[in-house]
Amino acid sequence: MIPAATLIPDHEIILGSRDDPERFGSIFDRHADTIHRYLARRAGRALADDLTAETFLIAFRNRTRYDRAHPDALPWLYGIAANLLRGHQRTELRQYRALARTGVDPATGCPADRVAARVTAADHVRALAAVLARLPVREREVLTLISQAQLSYPEVARALDIPVGTVRSRLHSARQQIRRALGDLPDLDLDLDLANGAEA
Repeated sequence: MIPAATLIPDHEIILGSRDDPERFGSIFDRHADTIHRYLARRAGRALADDLTAETFLIAFRNRTRYDRAHPDALPWLYGIAANLLRGHQRTELRQYRALARTGVDPATGCPADRVAARVTAADHVRALAAVLARLPVREREVLTLISQAQLSYPEVARALDIPVGTVRSRLHSARQQIRRALGDLPDLDLDLDLANGAEA
């Protein structure tokens, strides 16, 4: 394994792939699993396979327009994935409703993991999934990119092509709705700022 300090930044790989398209495969190798997990949580494993492939196909086709000022391509890839999910909102809502009923994470891989998840699933996970299913899609996008994908506010803004102030506003609105719906669950950690660094 190559030490992280010697890894070639994404923007250099993408730039090099303009002349040598095979190099773009490194971007896929580096980020496909992360994008797939994000998509699986939002739309299910089966659809995530297709959407992950489509995300990287779109990225490959648009690599000549990549903004080289950003060394990390992950927010760009999340933005493409989020745009693709908009066409599958009903599937995403079904995922959250299933999670609300069962407590089983749709991104869980093997049957043993699903059984363990079912045994340990807490009531607040199901309640949170029910609230997520009711959130407006734009607020849900911001919330999931911050809480699941662990992107910073500026990275979410870049991924969704919106101002940072809009990210803050949508996240604030989502938090308020979750707090109203789940206010009686004392152990629910809604402090997403800890996951997001000190950007609140």
